[in-house]
Amino acid sequence: MTQYDPNNPNTETVEVIRTVEPGYTETVETVVVRESNTGWWIAGILGALVLLAVLWILFARGGAPQTDEALLDAQLDAVEAQAQADQALVQGQVAGAQASVDIARADAARSQAEAARAASEARAAEARAVSPVIIEREVPAPAPSGTAVVTTTTPQN
Repeated sequence: MTQYDPNNPNTETVEVIRTVEPGYTETVETVVVRESNTGWWIAGILGALVLLAVLWILFARGGAPQTDEALLDAQLDAVEAQAQADQALVQGQVAGAQASVDIARADAARSQAEAARAASEARAAEARAVSPVIIEREVPAPAPSGTAVVTTTTPQN
Protein backbone atom coordinates (compact mmCIF):
# COMPACT_ATOMS: atom_id res chain seq x y z
CA MET A 1 0.00 0.00 0.00
CA THR A 2 1.32 3.46 -0.80
CA GLN A 3 0.41 6.92 0.42
CA TYR A 4 -0.99 7.85 -2.98
CA ASP A 5 -4.59 7.25 -3.94
CA PRO A 6 -4.75 5.64 -7.39
CA ASN A 7 -8.30 6.93 -7.84
CA ASN A 8 -7.27 10.56 -7.32
CA PRO A 9 -7.69 12.48 -10.60
CA ASN A 10 -4.58 14.56 -9.81
CA THR A 11 -2.39 11.44 -9.71
CA GLU A 12 -0.49 10.35 -12.78
CA THR A 13 1.44 7.08 -12.91
CA VAL A 14 4.38 6.73 -15.24
CA GLU A 15 5.84 3.30 -15.77
CA VAL A 16 9.33 2.93 -17.21
CA ILE A 17 10.68 -0.44 -18.30
CA ARG A 18 14.44 -0.77 -18.75
CA THR A 19 16.39 -3.71 -19.91
CA VAL A 20 19.82 -3.80 -18.33
CA GLU A 21 21.24 -7.17 -19.36
CA PRO A 22 19.87 -9.76 -21.62
CA GLY A 23 17.24 -11.69 -19.73
CA TYR A 24 16.99 -9.14 -16.98
CA THR A 25 14.30 -6.44 -17.00
CA GLU A 26 13.88 -3.70 -14.45
CA THR A 27 10.58 -1.87 -13.99
CA VAL A 28 10.49 1.54 -12.33
CA GLU A 29 7.14 3.04 -11.45
CA THR A 30 6.93 6.76 -10.75
CA VAL A 31 3.85 8.40 -9.28
CA VAL A 32 3.42 12.10 -10.01
CA VAL A 33 0.86 14.01 -7.98
CA ARG A 34 -0.22 17.36 -9.27
CA GLU A 35 -0.99 19.83 -6.50
CA SER A 36 -4.08 21.97 -6.54
CA ASN A 37 -3.87 25.74 -6.07
CA THR A 38 -7.51 26.04 -4.98
CA GLY A 39 -6.61 26.64 -1.32
CA TRP A 40 -4.31 29.52 -2.22
CA TRP A 41 -6.98 31.10 -4.39
CA ILE A 42 -9.54 30.91 -1.56
CA ALA A 43 -7.07 32.40 0.95
CA GLY A 44 -6.22 35.23 -1.47
CA ILE A 45 -9.87 36.09 -2.11
CA LEU A 46 -10.68 36.08 1.63
CA GLY A 47 -7.67 38.31 2.33
CA ALA A 48 -8.78 40.78 -0.34
CA LEU A 49 -12.31 40.85 1.12
CA VAL A 50 -10.97 41.53 4.61
CA LEU A 51 -8.75 44.33 3.27
CA LEU A 52 -11.70 45.89 1.45
CA ALA A 53 -13.85 45.67 4.61
CA VAL A 54 -11.16 47.37 6.71
CA LEU A 55 -10.73 50.17 4.15
CA TRP A 56 -14.50 50.66 3.91
CA ILE A 57 -14.79 50.89 7.73
CA LEU A 58 -11.95 53.42 7.91
CA PHE A 59 -13.09 55.71 5.06
CA ALA A 60 -16.90 55.41 5.05
CA ARG A 61 -17.63 57.21 8.31
CA GLY A 62 -20.79 59.30 8.10
CA GLY A 63 -21.06 62.00 10.83
CA ALA A 64 -17.41 62.45 11.75
CA PRO A 65 -17.85 65.59 13.96
CA GLN A 66 -20.52 63.89 16.07
CA THR A 67 -18.37 60.81 16.34
CA ASP A 68 -15.34 62.87 17.38
CA GLU A 69 -17.39 64.70 20.00
CA ALA A 70 -18.79 61.43 21.32
CA LEU A 71 -15.29 59.98 21.32
CA LEU A 72 -13.99 62.94 23.34
CA ASP A 73 -16.88 62.55 25.82
CA ALA A 74 -16.15 58.84 26.16
CA GLN A 75 -12.44 59.54 26.69
CA LEU A 76 -13.27 62.15 29.33
CA ASP A 77 -15.53 59.67 31.12
CA ALA A 78 -12.81 57.04 30.93
CA VAL A 79 -10.23 59.45 32.39
CA GLU A 80 -12.59 60.39 35.23
CA ALA A 81 -13.28 56.73 35.97
CA GLN A 82 -9.54 56.00 35.97
CA ALA A 83 -8.92 58.92 38.35
CA GLN A 84 -11.62 57.64 40.69
CA ALA A 85 -10.15 54.15 40.54
CA ASP A 86 -6.68 55.53 41.30
CA GLN A 87 -8.06 57.57 44.20
CA ALA A 88 -9.83 54.51 45.61
CA LEU A 89 -6.64 52.51 45.24
CA VAL A 90 -4.63 55.14 47.14
CA GLN A 91 -7.28 55.32 49.86
CA GLY A 92 -7.19 51.55 50.16
CA GLN A 93 -3.42 51.59 50.47
CA VAL A 94 -3.58 54.33 53.12
CA ALA A 95 -6.20 52.38 55.06
CA GLY A 96 -4.06 49.26 54.81
CA ALA A 97 -1.02 51.15 56.05
CA GLN A 98 -3.02 52.62 58.94
CA ALA A 99 -4.27 49.15 59.84
CA SER A 100 -0.69 47.89 59.78
CA VAL A 101 0.38 50.74 62.09
CA ASP A 102 -2.52 49.96 64.46
CA ILE A 103 -1.56 46.29 64.52
CA ALA A 104 2.08 47.20 65.19
CA ARG A 105 1.04 49.49 68.07
CA ALA A 106 -1.17 46.76 69.54
CA ASP A 107 1.71 44.28 69.27
CA ALA A 108 4.07 46.75 70.97
CA ALA A 109 1.59 47.37 73.81
CA ARG A 110 1.09 43.63 74.24
CA SER A 111 4.87 43.13 74.31
CA GLN A 112 5.28 45.87 76.93
CA ALA A 113 2.52 44.34 79.07
CA GLU A 114 4.13 40.92 78.79
CA ALA A 115 7.53 42.41 79.69
CA ALA A 116 6.05 44.20 82.74
CA ARG A 117 4.29 41.00 83.83
CA ALA A 118 7.50 39.01 83.39
CA ALA A 119 9.45 41.61 85.41
CA SER A 120 6.80 41.51 88.16
CA GLU A 121 6.91 37.73 88.22
CA ALA A 122 10.72 37.84 88.36
CA ARG A 123 10.62 40.24 91.35
CA ALA A 124 8.06 38.07 93.09
CA ALA A 125 10.14 34.95 92.43
CA GLU A 126 13.23 36.75 93.73
CA ALA A 127 11.36 37.85 96.84
CA ARG A 128 10.19 34.28 97.44
CA ALA A 129 13.68 32.94 96.91
CA VAL A 130 15.32 35.20 99.53
CA SER A 131 15.16 33.65 103.01
CA PRO A 132 13.94 36.02 105.70
CA VAL A 133 16.49 37.49 108.13
CA ILE A 134 15.54 37.18 111.81
CA ILE A 135 17.30 39.45 114.26
CA GLU A 136 16.97 38.60 117.93
CA ARG A 137 18.13 40.93 120.68
CA GLU A 138 16.97 41.88 124.04
CA VAL A 139 15.67 45.36 124.53
CA PRO A 140 15.06 46.55 128.10
CA ALA A 141 11.61 47.85 128.82
CA PRO A 142 11.50 51.56 129.58
CA ALA A 143 11.20 52.50 133.27
CA PRO A 144 8.16 54.42 134.38
CA SER A 145 8.98 58.07 134.84
CA GLY A 146 6.20 59.06 137.13
CA THR A 147 2.75 58.23 138.29
CA ALA A 148 -0.13 58.26 135.94
CA VAL A 149 -3.26 60.12 136.89
CA VAL A 150 -6.43 59.18 135.07
CA THR A 151 -9.36 61.60 135.22
CA THR A 152 -12.53 61.94 133.30
CA THR A 153 -11.22 64.96 131.46
CA THR A 154 -7.95 63.39 130.46
CA PRO A 155 -7.68 63.16 126.68
CA GLN A 156 -7.82 59.62 125.42
CA ASN A 157 -5.43 58.96 122.56
